[in-house]
Amino acid sequence: MVHEHDVVIVGAGIAGLYAALECSRSVDTAVLSKVFPTRSHSISAQGGTAAALGNMEEDNWEWHLYDTVRGADYLGDQDAQEILVREAVEVVYELEHMGCPFSRTEEGKIAQREFGGHYSDFGKGPIRRACYAADRTGHAELHTLYEQGVKNDVRFYSEFFVLHLLVEDNVCSGVVAWDMRNGGLHVFHAKTVMFATGGYARAWKVNTNALSNTGDGMAIVLQAGLPLEDMEFVQFHPTGLYPSGVLVTEGARGEGGFLINDEGKRFMEKYAPAKMELGPRDVVSRSIQREIDEGRGIGGKGYVYLDLRHLGRQAILEKLPQIHELILKFAGIDAVTDMVPILPTSHYAMGGIPTDVNGQVVMDAKNTPMRGFYAAGECACISVHGANRLGCNSTMDCAVFGRRTGRAMAKFVNSGAEKAPLPKDALARGRAKIESLLAVKGKESPAAIRDELQQTMMVNCGIFREEKLLKKQLEIIKSLQERYKEIQVSYKGQRFNTELQDAIELGNMLDFVETIVVGGLARTESRGAHYRTDFPKRDDVGWLKHTLAWKTDTGVRLDYKPVVITRFKPEERKF
Repeated sequence: MVHEHDVVIVGAGIAGLYAALECSRSVDTAVLSKVFPTRSHSISAQGGTAAALGNMEEDNWEWHLYDTVRGADYLGDQDAQEILVREAVEVVYELEHMGCPFSRTEEGKIAQREFGGHYSDFGKGPIRRACYAADRTGHAELHTLYEQGVKNDVRFYSEFFVLHLLVEDNVCSGVVAWDMRNGGLHVFHAKTVMFATGGYARAWKVNTNALSNTGDGMAIVLQAGLPLEDMEFVQFHPTGLYPSGVLVTEGARGEGGFLINDEGKRFMEKYAPAKMELGPRDVVSRSIQREIDEGRGIGGKGYVYLDLRHLGRQAILEKLPQIHELILKFAGIDAVTDMVPILPTSHYAMGGIPTDVNGQVVMDAKNTPMRGFYAAGECACISVHGANRLGCNSTMDCAVFGRRTGRAMAKFVNSGAEKAPLPKDALARGRAKIESLLAVKGKESPAAIRDELQQTMMVNCGIFREEKLLKKQLEIIKSLQERYKEIQVSYKGQRFNTELQDAIELGNMLDFVETIVVGGLARTESRGAHYRTDFPKRDDVGWLKHTLAWKTDTGVRLDYKPVVITRFKPEERKF
């Protein structure tokens, strides 16, 4: 079956829905999602979204820009970062006018709280910049945008799993997707396609992500012969609930939570004395891991404590109600009376599909655009987050660049763009993937391969990295890729074949993780979330550049392109 639309958006998180809303005002727009839209991973964003409203104290976008540039360890493109912080204010008010239920001050203004890495007056002191809806900010934003999409007649295709991007002669004409509910392949033919497919933290055993976050969009781009950018930069959130890694929002520290080691000390005074628990995420995560590695985890185990007790019951239940409930349900701990065991947890992809500031995908170091193909959100690399994302900049990234990308696609269509012809083998590409997986009668278990990948990525490609471990992980990935060829999908049915879906997702993970490890091996410096114990210093002379990675028959090929620096020259980060 072939579906015809002007715009096809893959992914129904904040970025995808904001883009769909913009497009739907003037062109026929469809959204594909492998989950129901309001179950997209954006719903898990808790603590806030960053905008220099100045509702609680003086603030301005230039301070926000400085924090974003410095937090990114100077690898972010400053033209894109400036767009993010300048448009953030307008976007928050636009969401408010759509009905997003932000928390309020006594005067009725949008409430704001402190967040890690956000400071006043070019890094001098803490500032309340994170706009929030209790600790359910992503939930509030996602539902608001979904309601607007329904109102504007966006066509939603829920539980469709995209398998292939249709590209010929550097022009994108659509996608091939599997109908998860009913079985069968569908081709979506469009004038323009956008990927808003989210992140990939499921490649690590301890992570904050939904089961659906398996990096499918990034892998499909690799499989189409296009590059990914800065994949070696993977953020570990400082506070995941022990032992699973389920997210405990940075808003808990923004409200005044302490980090405590086995000696009962607030250990961040050793690592970031000026900012303490509200240092950038890469700094705080490494500090926690060092305490654990050096034997100061609680009882010598692999966690430290997050202490919220001094905040009081009323503040916790009013400002962190979801976190209180989550900790109670998953750990059996009441954060009002007891300390919470936490550890760093794989969380966010700074790298992804390279785009320009309007979301159009670029194909090489010269930023050559691909006609008809766009990306935004966590799967994209614009690059606003550089080597390390500041907390609550991600939901704003999704909103600002989802909106910009939607406007760019609508303009492209309304300027008279024609649909490129579909490749003659469009359906055959998807059919070959499905049939090959169902036909193999191997002895390998996809679950066993996935478990080994997740466990070894934690050990060999985690918060701390070194050449020996990265080379070992590359060998493991090559071995797992070979074993994957012999997997067994025992259920052959068409409807809700989750075993088949798991197998496809595993194949996607095995593709993109190789770019992470190869890029990390090549980058012989420490910058942001990429910390090499054998190269502990940042090297601006050799490595102030973006990595581009292509998947080839002989392995991963790397190239590089310069970072866009406009206002702030690299300086030493001090916290």
